[in-house]
Amino acid sequence: MPAPDGGLPSEELLLAFDRGRAERVLILPAWFDEANKLRRFTVEVMRRLDAAGIDSFLPDLPGCNESLAPLADQTLEGWRRAADIAATSFAATHVLAIRAGAMLAPAGLPGWHYAAQSGPKLLRGMIRARIIAAREAGISETSDELLAIGRSEGLTLGGWHLGAAMIAALEIAEPALAPGQHGIAQPELGGPGLWLRAEPAEDAAQADALARIIIETLG
Repeated sequence: MPAPDGGLPSEELLLAFDRGRAERVLILPAWFDEANKLRRFTVEVMRRLDAAGIDSFLPDLPGCNESLAPLADQTLEGWRRAADIAATSFAATHVLAIRAGAMLAPAGLPGWHYAAQSGPKLLRGMIRARIIAAREAGISETSDELLAIGRSEGLTLGGWHLGAAMIAALEIAEPALAPGQHGIAQPELGGPGLWLRAEPAEDAAQADALARIIIETLG
């Protein structure tokens, strides 16, 4: 993966079902707490694609999970470059972007945005959770105060320290469907999104539904 400052690239973990088949899907995962809640679901979708003869690749983003790159140094543009390089490295033919991952989807790949999430909505949810936790600890914080701090020195939200550049970018970032890309809304899978649950979970029916949409499109 490329370094955000143009320095040495970082090595990130990759989960892949790669049998050298014609259809090769790059999967850009949900971020932060949602990544944890949707990890098992995402892997189950990959298993179904594998059974249908479709390769898939799920790389970690720099600064996330077991990455040695500091999360505070990451930028939205750096993550977009990482997604582009991953697409080229894996010879991806399509992209499946999940939740906030849709903000990183390479414009040159056809594919799908599942329950795409914008930067402002992501920030609002994370800031709201911090304010609630602070209130329970007897600390008063406001969204405006936290964003002002975040823009100047970064901000820790839900245990993740985001740098000032990332905060500023997320305030205005919106996912955009490029030509050949299609949105998949949560109701198409049936039931509420798994990111709404308190703990990580899986739902075989929803994994079936998302995989089916992809398989039928490629078929």
